[in-house]
Amino acid sequence: MASPVDIPAPSVGATVILPDTSPAVVASVAMSESEADEMDLRMRAHELDASVLYAKNVRRGKARTFSETIARQRNVYQQGQTTRQRRMSHDEKPAKSRKFLVDVQETMKLVLELEDTDGNFQIHNTDKGPKVFSLGTASSNGYNSFDIRGTYQLSNLLQELALAADHGQKSIVLDEARLSENPVSRLSRMIRHSFWGNLTRRIDGDGLEKICADPKNRSKNQAPRIYVPEEEVEMRKYYERIAKERPNLRLKVDTIPKDFTAEWVRDRNEKPGILALAMKEIKREGQDSDFEGIPFVVPGARFNELYNWDSYFVSLGLLSDGMVDLAKGIVEHFLFEIKYYGKILNGNRSYYLCRSQPPFLTDLILQVFSALAPENAAENKEWLRRAIQGAIKEYHQVWMSAPRLHEETGLSRFRPDGIGIPPETEASHFTHVIQPFADKHGISVNEFNEKYNAGEVHEPALDEYFLHDRAVRESGHDTTYRFEKRCANLGTIDLCSLLYKYEMDIGTAIKEFFDDDLDLVEEFELSPFPFGTEQPYTPSPAYDLPDLSGPRNSKTSKQTSAEWFARAERRKELADQYLWHEGRGIYTDYDTVKEKQSLYDTVTTFWPMWAGMASPAQAEKIMVSSLHKFEAAGGLLSGTEGSRGRISLSRPNRQWDYPAAWPPHQIMAWGGLQKYGYENEAHRLAYRWLYMVTCGFVNAGGVVPEKFNAVEASANIDAEYGNQGTDFKLIPKEGFGWTNASFQVGLEVLSSHERRALGTLTPPDTFYFGKTEPVEA
Repeated sequence: MASPVDIPAPSVGATVILPDTSPAVVASVAMSESEADEMDLRMRAHELDASVLYAKNVRRGKARTFSETIARQRNVYQQGQTTRQRRMSHDEKPAKSRKFLVDVQETMKLVLELEDTDGNFQIHNTDKGPKVFSLGTASSNGYNSFDIRGTYQLSNLLQELALAADHGQKSIVLDEARLSENPVSRLSRMIRHSFWGNLTRRIDGDGLEKICADPKNRSKNQAPRIYVPEEEVEMRKYYERIAKERPNLRLKVDTIPKDFTAEWVRDRNEKPGILALAMKEIKREGQDSDFEGIPFVVPGARFNELYNWDSYFVSLGLLSDGMVDLAKGIVEHFLFEIKYYGKILNGNRSYYLCRSQPPFLTDLILQVFSALAPENAAENKEWLRRAIQGAIKEYHQVWMSAPRLHEETGLSRFRPDGIGIPPETEASHFTHVIQPFADKHGISVNEFNEKYNAGEVHEPALDEYFLHDRAVRESGHDTTYRFEKRCANLGTIDLCSLLYKYEMDIGTAIKEFFDDDLDLVEEFELSPFPFGTEQPYTPSPAYDLPDLSGPRNSKTSKQTSAEWFARAERRKELADQYLWHEGRGIYTDYDTVKEKQSLYDTVTTFWPMWAGMASPAQAEKIMVSSLHKFEAAGGLLSGTEGSRGRISLSRPNRQWDYPAAWPPHQIMAWGGLQKYGYENEAHRLAYRWLYMVTCGFVNAGGVVPEKFNAVEASANIDAEYGNQGTDFKLIPKEGFGWTNASFQVGLEVLSSHERRALGTLTPPDTFYFGKTEPVEA
């Protein structure tokens, strides 16, 4: 665990004073140079984006001083000619930040040579270098030098050099404030000005070359391919024109039929491709329309497709950073997918066509709507009308219909269609499962795979296995022992909470914005109400509803808030019956086949609080009986160690089980706790999470990964698939989408007092409880 460090806070001349219960930690801030004509630029140099700092041509000092400085460095470290004194915390601090004259390539080479002892092109606290490096000062034209010390400053130095090199600079004047920048400010700035942009993609002529690359494609057909809905005739013409004009792309353009089947999807597994998304059509007189892709953000650097629930949490970060149009564009893509693919897809690849992911659309719609410019009120209202109609279709056609709806309990399940073996997995991923079946038929695993996918051999037990495997992937929690070999049978508290939120959001929108009367434009079948045949339904006197139990058509059934609020009320009744465990004070999952509750303790027990479905008494029980099960040094665990069970070579750890902690669970819990008035607990959990993220950023070369080990409060987690976001060279350029978002959203949860303490890396237990960590001998 990191100790408090002396890092400048963001404001000039500020003093950080910790609460009475913690040791006094004061962070002094050095003033920047105050030349009149450059005062503002220099004082904010550490906040500026690299494109501003390093894109200018600046006069440099004499080149000979660079070589002299580098030579002195080599003498110091390789020949041991000089012994450096350690700077002390009470050493005098300069009145203004220093400027260094730096040769970019030579300094970068030497820093890596001396400090990057594990050769991964990053500087970590685990590297065994001297952790000190001298830079020549600009005021002396590089003759006098000053020591840069510690993992954080050396890592920042390497990152600044990499940025300068990316902008074609051979030498730079580097501000010391850039190296000692408050880590919270630095990470937030990098997310806002760098990470989001580097994770942004577009599907059009300009973006296709990058977007079509698919590391999961292991078929014999490696040519880039795009599938376009058959109704989008002009869009298909556009892509065919792009393929003809740019033969270097080798682009194949195919069509998706309106009523595709699981068999059709399976038959395209040897011809996988990207699925078209929403575009801006540009009419051209006398010519075919031109199109421009609407930008979206991918989860991480290795991904090139739009993912479902990742995009919701990413959008929260985008909205936090004022990027409303980008978040709105993601809603447009979701509506396009509902219209043409029947659901919001797991991801926009052909092999994802049968499955979705946890639904968050209504909350995203309302979050974006509230951020739209108020001067466009009429336009915004029409956008909301169209978006809510898309969500209503998804609700009825996906989550309240077969095969996902369990009619007896009224609970919805993650239970997608699909045939055969998921093609996006690693080639050997299922070998241990398939081998016994291949041996039974006396053929190789590869031959069995072909015959099984083609329907030439039939194995009901294997069908059941892959039904649950696809369901796990649709749940977003792939993989976890919570769902092992049973996911498709579970009515999960996750999905129940999200659908309750849909019902409340849709009802609220209809009542507040559409005078309690909304006509649907698109035609589809509405699901009957009430749902759940096992539990008797008593109509509420608050809602005067007609008979909704029979078949209904969307175009002839007006939407009113009463129906949607009644649906939400019914869902809460069913949740209380099947998913709430009063004695344990926790929400859990319900097995619709075994007809009993799961014993797995899941952190998604906080989701009913986020949705507003839990009663105040239930929320209090969760806080008293269950919070302590999940709270760890780095935030909230995905599940408990006892629920996960014993780990061994034959039963390896799963990435969504203990001790893993994931950004979505944190964000949902913060919102849920705040909604029920548990502000102190929400702040503490957010601080724990952000402290873990910030420490990783400081100690591990700027790493911002997809998941963490909350017990150790680090990114070191031994689980399948590795840890995305940790593999970069020199400088992190993307982070990971929902982790970036959790940082920006989490900062809004914290008070300014907590943010200042976070900037000095004050441990959570020290800040909140006055506990000090033992000093290692």
